[in-house]
Amino acid sequence: MPEKPEVTVDSATPRNMGPWRLAWRAFRKRRPAVIGLWALAVLYLLVLMADVIAPYHFDDQVRDLQWAPPTRLRFSDQRGFSWRPFVHPTRGYIDENFQLRQTEDTSRRAYLRFLVPAEPHSILGLIPVRFRLFGLDRINDPAGATAYHARFYLLGADNAGRDIFSRICYGSRISMTIGLCGTGIVMLIGLAVGGISGYFGGWTDNLLQRLCEMIMLLPGFYLLLMLRFMFPANMSSVTVYFAVVLILALVGWAGFARVIRGMVLSIRGTDYVLAARALGLGHSRIIARHVLPNTAGYVIVSATLSIPGYILGESALSLLGLGIMEPTPSWGNMLQKAMDIVQLQQHPWVLWPGLFIFLAVMAFNMVGDGLRDALDPQRLRT
Repeated sequence: MPEKPEVTVDSATPRNMGPWRLAWRAFRKRRPAVIGLWALAVLYLLVLMADVIAPYHFDDQVRDLQWAPPTRLRFSDQRGFSWRPFVHPTRGYIDENFQLRQTEDTSRRAYLRFLVPAEPHSILGLIPVRFRLFGLDRINDPAGATAYHARFYLLGADNAGRDIFSRICYGSRISMTIGLCGTGIVMLIGLAVGGISGYFGGWTDNLLQRLCEMIMLLPGFYLLLMLRFMFPANMSSVTVYFAVVLILALVGWAGFARVIRGMVLSIRGTDYVLAARALGLGHSRIIARHVLPNTAGYVIVSATLSIPGYILGESALSLLGLGIMEPTPSWGNMLQKAMDIVQLQQHPWVLWPGLFIFLAVMAFNMVGDGLRDALDPQRLRT
């Protein structure tokens, strides 16, 4: 008898791939979501490596260079052409109209370098380093020229002569992590309250849902202001950071808990949950091992889409002077300078933190939309 041909099954075909591999495959097909993921990777690189990427410390200021415009790199001057980009040392002065002006010393050059030596500092307070990613050569000031400063302001300077790009790098540690911390707290509270409420039902469900409704009835932004005013004004920046995280989390967990409760109500009647009960498993184990894991797809998408709300909430509080306070930077309190229309017209580079807020919010929304489509059960079946 002729032998039957051997049938081989390719493990890479969708029929033989697990749900998470299918979701990742579907996610990669969505170009906006992939672009958003790369944008978030760059922004979180700023968070991790701000101590190296930023050319100066966030509070390093030169009062003579207040509102200095973005530094212009040069390749030629009166001394000729140079393959290495450089800047001329600058000093500030007040003209006869009491306007702040800057003038350059064109007789000297300060060359741009990478991995320049710097004062001892550490990455995230853990890894000691003595260099910055880029910066200018140190110049030797001759007698009478000490008022000139060689500074490289990539995005310009603020009203205190501090580098805006450096402050954006350090400020990303607050603006880009406050959403992760707040969302993590919301997920924990929401999963616990929603899971218990939907699984047990009865008076437990009624009690917890009335609590959720009370929280949801409160106007969110005014509740933020009220809770913030309850804290003393002389709190440290670290304490203010965690206070803002807790405030934002306490406002946002109720809606998430109600959605989880609805999902658990439908899951608790499935065959595998009934089988687990028949085997005598405890309620806590059934909820943790068999009920809540089936909400993972929604939880991931909801977390990704809710993080922008925390970024905007912190920015709004800091913009009003109720969040992170100077000199510690966040993208929100850096935008306080843009509230003065005169300063905004004369120094438009103060809007750079707003651009980074926009990019972060758009990136999270694009990734969230991609995850929502990729984790759609109907799509995974096909």
